[in-house]
Amino acid sequence: MNENIVRVGIAAVIQKDGKVLFHKRKGKHAPGVWAFAGGHLEFNEGLEEAIRREIKEETGLDVGKVTGPIFVANNTYPNEGKHYITLFMNAEYIGGEAKIMEPEKCECWNWFSKEELPENLMPPIIDLIKSDYNIFEGIK
Repeated sequence: MNENIVRVGIAAVIQKDGKVLFHKRKGKHAPGVWAFAGGHLEFNEGLEEAIRREIKEETGLDVGKVTGPIFVANNTYPNEGKHYITLFMNAEYIGGEAKIMEPEKCECWNWFSKEELPENLMPPIIDLIKSDYNIFEGIK
């Protein structure tokens, strides 16, 4: 990737019963790190459209109400020559089980409570958790 390009990432905070959905990443970018469902904002795509598309592509889930952005993170990955602006959106869980739809990018999906969060989180998620936004409260 060209080091002079800033990419726009989108990430879905999906809550269920006081827990949040994470996947363990595989592939070139941040393998072994826990992240939310999400990806890149495509050209000419709206934010809600993008987050619904990414959730469906990665988990197979359909979601209800979508709100946000709830938080914006600005992170660089010098070892990979990448720079991302990540927009976090809330997405309402309405049922079903998350499936591994992209096995080359995802090892597993798990729901985590605040007390059991994995330590190895993507940097933008760490920034979100350090903010005053509570990812465990759900959509209001």
